[in-house]
Amino acid sequence: MAKIIELLKALGDKRRLEIIELLLQKRFCVRALAKRLDISESAVSQQLKILRETGLVLGEKKGYFVHYTVQKERLKEAAQYLYELSQKNSR
Repeated sequence: MAKIIELLKALGDKRRLEIIELLLQKRFCVRALAKRLDISESAVSQQLKILRETGLVLGEKKGYFVHYTVQKERLKEAAQYLYELSQKNSR
């Protein structure tokens, strides 16, 4: 239960959700995300730290940069939890 709460908390932030949406399109590094979101690289890094800690994103070092991708299985876990919750209330 604690894992799903942390996962939902991570998804509950506007900026983190925007990052997830961008990363679902393709891989990005911190600098590219910062430019697209018009926020500082340090702000992006702070948000990515939370997303990494919950297992929502994974970073892969390519040369000097780390490129991030969404771990779709974690998103599916959150969706499945919410779906099952909605089914309990509809019975």
